[in-house]
Amino acid sequence: MCHFDAVHNPSAVESADANVDDDGREKRTGTLMTASAHIITAVIGSGVLSLAWAIAQLGWVAGTLILVTFAVVNTTHPLCSPIVIDRTPELATIRTWTSAIWKATCFHKKGHGAKCSIPNYPFMVAFGVVEIFLSQLPNFHKLSFLSIIAAIMSFSYASIGIGLAISVVASGKVGKTSVTGTVVGVDVTASDKIWKAFQATGDIAFSYSFSTILDTLRSSPPENKVMKKATLAGVSTTTVFYILCGCMGYAAFGNRAPGDFLTDFGFYEPYWLINFANACIVLHLIAAYQVFAQPIFQLVENKCNKAWPENNFINKEHSINIPFLGKWRINFFRLVWRTAYVILTTFVAVIFPFFNSILGLIGATAFWPLTVYFPVEMHISQRKVKKYSMKWNALKLLISVCLIVSLLAAIGSIVGLINSVKAYKPFHS
Repeated sequence: MCHFDAVHNPSAVESADANVDDDGREKRTGTLMTASAHIITAVIGSGVLSLAWAIAQLGWVAGTLILVTFAVVNTTHPLCSPIVIDRTPELATIRTWTSAIWKATCFHKKGHGAKCSIPNYPFMVAFGVVEIFLSQLPNFHKLSFLSIIAAIMSFSYASIGIGLAISVVASGKVGKTSVTGTVVGVDVTASDKIWKAFQATGDIAFSYSFSTILDTLRSSPPENKVMKKATLAGVSTTTVFYILCGCMGYAAFGNRAPGDFLTDFGFYEPYWLINFANACIVLHLIAAYQVFAQPIFQLVENKCNKAWPENNFINKEHSINIPFLGKWRINFFRLVWRTAYVILTTFVAVIFPFFNSILGLIGATAFWPLTVYFPVEMHISQRKVKKYSMKWNALKLLISVCLIVSLLAAIGSIVGLINSVKAYKPFHS
């Protein structure tokens, strides 16, 4: 049996507690290590598995250059207030990796040409149920353990992918590569070459996107200094993995690199290792979903708390005694709103499971405003950069160039999405 104890005005109760920061909120416990883990968890995601395909569309020179450029932009731009983006496409791909575990075993037993299919929507529903429970964690500070586990999972499946690609290269049975990537008239048509190159740029942009986690850090030492170090450590680490995954994957598969070199079965054996890698991805996505969703949860809840401070449904908290788990704080608005959000994103993911196209589109639309425009404009304002000075002109040029790149990437992704929709039947395996 669960026992409820109503708690009125929890902020007043907590303010009397020593475990409160100087801003009146629950004491933040984030450190350089946990912040770096959050960033690695957010950055190394499903995007890393599409990098071989992205390099194939762009070629050795442009692909590597764009990969490094996005890394530099993310590690050097000035930090701004917490900004969040949503990775619904990663939820969409959960069905791919869970079903891939079953398929890898099937191919191992019946042969690589066997017809191995399975209804995979139940996997997405199960994933959504897990996220509903995790979403009820009261705040982001309780998720450090998830991010550390997820960071380990990220390193695991990325390392497995790199190792398998290296083994293919070492065997000598590699695909054809070129300086400019896929060849018009051989691999793609002229129009496809253009659109896929733009889409690949969006994929790379998406792979570097992450929500800033300044609000989880301790107030001392200064949060902005710790965040800069965490960003440098997190993005630098992931860049090494990205270059290895993208370049080694392209070297292994050449211009015919699959969109996802694990679940599209660029590799079949050893099947147990493929299964382990996909299991790591599933565990990582469970945590990554929360890393991106929790800031959205808190943003909405803070707005509602301020708008309706006297509303008991929104502000009243209850203490519940749950067997084996002890006391748990429940807020009915939080329960309803977060559950509805997870259900909605799960439904959207089910009906739009277009991996590369959606990665590219969200990467293109989120990268420019969140990573370039707002941070650079805030830097200009805060540092009072003189108008038309060399630094001002350079920053404005950066904004303009990145805008053009983002628009082209968005157009390419939309074209890819339209082509995918034409051949797609919802709720079919």
